[in-house]
Amino acid sequence: MSRRRIGFWYRLAAVIAKPPLVVLIKRDWRGMENIPADGGFITAVNHNSHIDPFAYAHFQYNTGRVPRFLAKHGLFKKGFIGAVMRGTGQIPVYRETTNALSAFRAAIDAVERGECVAFYPEGTLTRDPDLWPMTAKTGVARVALQTKCPVIPVAQWGANLVLAPYAKKPDLLPRKTHHVLAGPPVDLERFYDREMTPDLLKEATEAIMDAITALLGELRGEQPPQRRYDPREARIAQRRKATAATAATAAVEAVEVNTLEGQAGSATLEHGSPEESK
Repeated sequence: MSRRRIGFWYRLAAVIAKPPLVVLIKRDWRGMENIPADGGFITAVNHNSHIDPFAYAHFQYNTGRVPRFLAKHGLFKKGFIGAVMRGTGQIPVYRETTNALSAFRAAIDAVERGECVAFYPEGTLTRDPDLWPMTAKTGVARVALQTKCPVIPVAQWGANLVLAPYAKKPDLLPRKTHHVLAGPPVDLERFYDREMTPDLLKEATEAIMDAITALLGELRGEQPPQRRYDPREARIAQRRKATAATAATAAVEAVEVNTLEGQAGSATLEHGSPEESK
């Protein structure tokens, strides 16, 4: 496999990050033969731990095709970390702003220059209770259909056992294994040369996520769920549950008030008012 020029900053990051990764985490890496030797491409990866970008980058670095991640723009302003992010060619994402589209433009430019751009299509750590991939954003499909580049689905499992989602302390012992399985390119040809509508992007994104989920099922030796977890639907359900609970509480309180008022009325009828008793 040919090795593109990696550059000083990526090699420096590797010198810093690889030794602790090698010591702390065992590796079960498969599918490296599916990583293109030449030309631009996308990897689409599941995300279930705050440390899996480092573990996955280790895998990708060892293929000779270093990844350019899309990352929050704030990271590019933080001293040495920011210098490494800029020096290694990572791509800043400005969320909820008019500059958000610039990340896609930068990703397209990187792919067209022959680079590998790594996408976490879910956009954040999965919210699925069992850590299966959840519904994804359509940015990965937008770049893939614009460039018509290979999209390599990648599943990973094990970094989440070292640091569970949103956990503050790692669990280092016994030593965990980081499993990676890279699959063949996702077949997206049926989406090419068509109007890039929201429905088309969603359908292409689902095809990519289906491939990732199937690979993760193979890694875990489990059957993935039939329906992908949707955090938006979960939030709506939670709001409805909270509204129903509030309404139920209000109804109970109203019944209690009516009961008390009824009891007070009965007492008045039985004993008469204070004025009548004088």
